[in-house]
Amino acid sequence: MEELFTEYLEAGEEDIWLDEIMTVYGQDILQLVYSYVKNLTVAEDLTQEIFVKCYKALPTYKKQSKLRTWLWEIAINHCKDYLKSWYHRNIEYTVDERVEPQATVSVEETILKLDEDQMLSHTVMNLPIKYREVIYLFYFQELSIKEISEMTGISQGTIKIRMRRAKAMLKEKLEGDNDGR
Repeated sequence: MEELFTEYLEAGEEDIWLDEIMTVYGQDILQLVYSYVKNLTVAEDLTQEIFVKCYKALPTYKKQSKLRTWLWEIAINHCKDYLKSWYHRNIEYTVDERVEPQATVSVEETILKLDEDQMLSHTVMNLPIKYREVIYLFYFQELSIKEISEMTGISQGTIKIRMRRAKAMLKEKLEGDNDGR
């Protein structure tokens, strides 16, 4: 896949390159952004901004890291910038949109699985951003500790500590929820 993207760039076909990376990585970037902002509409807007930013930053891409790593780094930094922005801190959204998985098994199994998934997702989304970030990248995007370190600029040791603390928080919260049922 990386070779195909490189061929488009070498041929000067940046428009095709952008279309291809949006097709291949668009949903993953959207999910990553949603994990930061917790609002689908905002996540969609930020995802578009991220791809525009990638297109503009194309001349700075040195191919020293994988394209995916480069894209995720831009996306993470863009999300952090948004979360620090005046706009985010001072504008409230009135619509809470949630993405629901589609059913493919029996209704009972779907409801039980959906309840478990929603509880886990809700618990992860309520973690502080520094813990939510590493959990999302490691478990949902299946990135290695080294890749997370490269993307975020945080040392591998710090990432491991945050992972351990995040898991402890999740365990405490999820076990507490199960005791109350």
